[in-house]
Amino acid sequence: MSGMWAMIGAALVACYLWRALGVALSRRIDAEAPIIRWIGCVAYAMLAATFVRLIVLPTGTLAGAPLDHRLLGCAAALAAFYGLRRNALAGTASGVAVVIGLAYFGRPLLFG
Repeated sequence: MSGMWAMIGAALVACYLWRALGVALSRRIDAEAPIIRWIGCVAYAMLAATFVRLIVLPTGTLAGAPLDHRLLGCAAALAAFYGLRRNALAGTASGVAVVIGLAYFGRPLLFG
């Protein structure tokens, strides 16, 4: 039992040490520096690539949903996100609701 607590403690230290170090060093970093802006662009590109992969080549349960259902869910998520002043929760919830609703009540619309 004590080994488990040691592992949890080590995981907490490993996680929060880097966060604390980032906060301590952030005062010395210019947020508008070209390298920092480039890092931000790469992070957004990786996130976008992950979403595209989930929509076009899904795995698991989502692979059972037809492509048009996934695309409609994506469109609903984007519409809710931008329509509700960039609310990520509303965008996510609406996209999921559309895909689930089409899975239960719909049928393939375009590609099925």
